[in-house]
Amino acid sequence: MAANASQDKIDLLIYGPAKPVIEGGFPDKFALHKFANQHDLGRLAPDVAARIRGMAVTGLVAADAAMLARFPKLEIVSTFGVGYDHVDAKYAAAHGIVVTNTPDVLTEEVADVALGLLIATARDFIKAEAFARAGKWATQGFPLSRASLRDRKVGMVGMGRIGQAIARRLEASLVPVVYHSRNPAKGVSYQHYPSLMEMAKDVDTLILITPGGPSTAKIINAEVLKALGPRGIVINVARGSVVDEPALIAALKDGTIQAAGLDVFANEPHIPEELRALPNVVLLPHIASASVTTRTAMDQLVVDNIKAWFDGKPPLTPVAETPVKGR
Repeated sequence: MAANASQDKIDLLIYGPAKPVIEGGFPDKFALHKFANQHDLGRLAPDVAARIRGMAVTGLVAADAAMLARFPKLEIVSTFGVGYDHVDAKYAAAHGIVVTNTPDVLTEEVADVALGLLIATARDFIKAEAFARAGKWATQGFPLSRASLRDRKVGMVGMGRIGQAIARRLEASLVPVVYHSRNPAKGVSYQHYPSLMEMAKDVDTLILITPGGPSTAKIINAEVLKALGPRGIVINVARGSVVDEPALIAALKDGTIQAAGLDVFANEPHIPEELRALPNVVLLPHIASASVTTRTAMDQLVVDNIKAWFDGKPPLTPVAETPVKGR
């Protein structure tokens, strides 16, 4: 629902799921207009849209070119999350709109979940917990896990901030790490593979922490999974779009790979029934950054980027496509 605007206030669109830290984070100089989704946004009056100067995107709602074009005075889009493939940064850059995201504050939290998901998947933690809870331990032993971190080599798909944090944890656990990315990461000593396929042949575990978007869509396909092999484990804490989901389901069913641990999916929050039915996959509801501490810090960074901009200062975390110079 839109708040009443005043001519001397900055009109700000809050777009996406309700978040108290964001909605309560702006001083009186802002007039807030709150809409949960694109359908809801259809009620926004054209004269109000013409006044919008800032936008806080609070979740994975689409801010594509057609949506952004509705706001001719838009100056900044501050989006929640380190990934921003739901925002058309290319359109924003071409129209002088700054886009910001919320990196760093979630790096260690996501890395914790990635390692936890790998261990839970490899060592059958979910099955073991259900076994113990059902009282079966009193009459039978739980079978040995087929997988272990002790004899694994992990290939990271992506080596940005979070990728490096995951790699540090693996290295501390005495697990060898290599990585694939378009270009070698600066200051990183792990072996770089220019070819994803060649890396998949040389490892038995893939951890995906690469940005979403067209350039990475379905890069984990049937061929990559076949190269990974029957001991293969896939952990995805990136975007569901990075994986060819039907190919992954087929590979898990027929033993092309051993198991998968997934925090993200192609059509969230909907998970295919075939995937939910598989015994060799661990499923999480996109919770990698979902602690009160980290989500509060992310929400606050959304607010702080917008406040900095309208205070005449550079935003704190502009994305690479929309750098800010000379402010």
